[in-house]
Amino acid sequence: MAERILSDLGCHDGELSIVLLDDDDIQHLNRDHLSRDYPTNVLAFPMGDGPLLGDVVISTETAQREANESGITLEEDLGILLVHGILHLLGYDHEGVPEEATRMESKEQEILVRLGFGGTGLVGK
Repeated sequence: MAERILSDLGCHDGELSIVLLDDDDIQHLNRDHLSRDYPTNVLAFPMGDGPLLGDVVISTETAQREANESGITLEEDLGILLVHGILHLLGYDHEGVPEEATRMESKEQEILVRLGFGGTGLVGK
């Protein structure tokens, strides 16, 4: 799925790591790196320009909870989180500038539709 997302984004030679954690571990990352002392669903740690894009970190516990609440499968929620994280690695942002949030939401929806997951991503929630 990551390869397909990268290909859809025109990033054919991009490499990334996908890390699956529980809520406790992602909360530690949030606290240590973002001064947020709570678990979140996905974090992205960009590495900069070049083929090595960075890390996408997903809490499987939060993903399962969100999937249950939304009436979707865990696979679909993981796909949504992966798209969101990869977009962050590529410089998209939804916090702060409204125009950038709109740009990220549009791209997120576009990729999710291509993956067959509908068009509602995290930015639109």
